Amino acid sequence: MAGNPKFGKRVRDLREAKLQTDPKFTLRQFAAAVGISATFLSKVERGEFDPPAAEKIIKMAELLDVDADELLALANKFDPELEKIIKEKPSILPDLLRTLRGRSEEQLRKLMERERRRKD
Repeated sequence: MAGNPKFGKRVRDLREAKLQTDPKFTLRQFAAAVGISATFLSKVERGEFDPPAAEKIIKMAELLDVDADELLALANKFDPELEKIIKEKPSILPDLLRTLRGRSEEQLRKLMERERRRKD
């Protein structure tokens, strides 16, 4: 396995920060809560192993109180739900994403807000 040091360091930093105020964030307890072995988590955090499956990363993010998409992006993975959404309308959604590709985060947030207001 190639490993992913950036992902591992981010997870370790987040977990250790949580451990300062919550004893449930030891390596063993966190690994058990995620559903992976402590040995595997240790090697992931050290950048020796690739990140776990997307579902496990989403669980990590939930436990660490961070945006799952941030951790998924660091792991070079995507939320499996996105694939389902794109497959619902495969002839238009990929094109929409390509069209929006060069927009700033601020522009995209404004666009999302405008669409959310239209739905309400």
